[in-house]
Amino acid sequence: MNQIASSGQLRLAYLRWALVTVPAVLFLGLLSGKLANSGYANRWFAALAKPDLIPPAWLFPVAWTLLYILMALALAMVLHARGASGRGIAIALFLVQFALNLIWSPLFFRAHQVGHALVLILVLSLLVAVTTALFWRIRRAAGLLLLPYLLWLAFASYLNYEVGRLNPDAETLVVPALRTQI
Repeated sequence: MNQIASSGQLRLAYLRWALVTVPAVLFLGLLSGKLANSGYANRWFAALAKPDLIPPAWLFPVAWTLLYILMALALAMVLHARGASGRGIAIALFLVQFALNLIWSPLFFRAHQVGHALVLILVLSLLVAVTTALFWRIRRAAGLLLLPYLLWLAFASYLNYEVGRLNPDAETLVVPALRTQI
């Protein structure tokens, strides 16, 4: 016998990584959006002029849930690839881009910093492109799993830009709080 581990054992090791990364990435991503009050329920966002190509409200949580799962599976593949050249830098870059991902929603939806959010998402897109290339070199499937995320970021960058263009006063727009009369 010249194998260190059987293919079944290798699959099980990958599944263990995935059982950690998928819930962690999903939880942190959804927590960021929830704490930022992101989406159409946000009164500030609802008051903004939107680009014509903006998707319906239901699509954003569905898309981000799928993207976070794909990201986490890609990360699990790279974590599982012990001894792979460039693995450490790929994981570090993934963590940096993921931290920037988590910052975008609070910056845009909570702080109303449309311009800063645009700069952030452009930097994020660049980092994700590099991360995708590094993941591709380690495990082609891991790189492929990040491609939908990269495409979505390109679309989200367009939406961010258009919101800023259509609402030059977005950062100063304050939606009045609901008032209750007694």
